[in-house]
Amino acid sequence: MGLDDKMQNTGEKLGGEAKEAAGKATDDERLEAEGKTDQAKADLKQAGEKVKDAFK
Repeated sequence: MGLDDKMQNTGEKLGGEAKEAAGKATDDERLEAEGKTDQAKADLKQAGEKVKDAFK
């Protein structure tokens, strides 16, 4: 897995954090939950990348 994928995962996590913050600021629970979900997905992908790197 390359650096591009790791950067994309980081970007997805940052996007999730932004959504969560926007949801909190506007009291939009749906948007806040979406942001948390995006962050969780990015974290899982990043963990998978670390496992792949460990076996290289």
